[in-house]
Amino acid sequence: MFLLIYLLMIICVLVCVSFVTLLERKVLGYIQLRKGPNKLGLMGLLQPFSDGLKLFFKEQTYPYKSNYLIYYISPVFLLFLSFLLWSLFPFLLNIYNYNYGILFFMVCTGMGVYGIMMSGWSSNSNYALLGSLRSVAQVISYEVSMIMIMLCIIIFVFSYNLLDFMYYQQLIWFMFLNLPLFFCWLSSCLAETNRSPFDFAEGESELVSGFNVEYSSGGFAFIFLSEYMNIIFMALMTSVIFLGCDLLSLFFYIKIMLLVFWFIWVRGVLPRFRYDKLMYLTWKLFLPFSLNVFIFYLGFLSFLLLH
Repeated sequence: MFLLIYLLMIICVLVCVSFVTLLERKVLGYIQLRKGPNKLGLMGLLQPFSDGLKLFFKEQTYPYKSNYLIYYISPVFLLFLSFLLWSLFPFLLNIYNYNYGILFFMVCTGMGVYGIMMSGWSSNSNYALLGSLRSVAQVISYEVSMIMIMLCIIIFVFSYNLLDFMYYQQLIWFMFLNLPLFFCWLSSCLAETNRSPFDFAEGESELVSGFNVEYSSGGFAFIFLSEYMNIIFMALMTSVIFLGCDLLSLFFYIKIMLLVFWFIWVRGVLPRFRYDKLMYLTWKLFLPFSLNVFIFYLGFLSFLLLH
């Protein structure tokens, strides 16, 4: 039963990913005052399936001097990690339940660095290596402040279980308890998923698409699927941790959809950051701020416990 429901969820997520790519192309089209895909099917609804088929039927190429085995394994590894992340989806049917869900989330996002590093290094291309090195530094840096932000919220719940966030947010969303922390979290989500304006791993204008430049056909499709699955999952985590986590209502899924739209909208309206500014942002702004908030909450909690 567990495997069946997990498989069903993965299929739904993959279908969701295909339509998120369509949504992205449409939204970016309207931001740039042009139409997005609108020829295939009704309003271009069949475009994602056409793109998927085109990708998988393309010729699979690989650089002659690449590290063949790692080159082929790394996209599969990235996709596998994204599948693992989605096993955290908080079901109320008690099919399976993680008591340490947030720790598992941190471990999986930390492992994602290795996939990007391996794909960049094994391609044996200077551009791919540069893209992967940038990405590794970026993701590791933002993970530190991201974990601190999560710890600030865990103090309210005293649990790593995602379902507990639903019980503790019935009267007030955690977003309203610390709004600046919520904005720090949103920016960290953009950096974690390598999205614009922090998309240095795939800096098209300076790195010819970055770490995935040597991939074609299925390998590229896997990297692409993994990236978009992570975007939807980060929207889910934001909704769970900060926006009420009302799993039983349709409003929960509307919030996820609006957050995914926000990811796309940011890409359309903001220019890319300078790389040193990106590093300053996390080490000199997000991390000190989240540390101060964490210490404040700890002090406040100990004051309450003592009195």
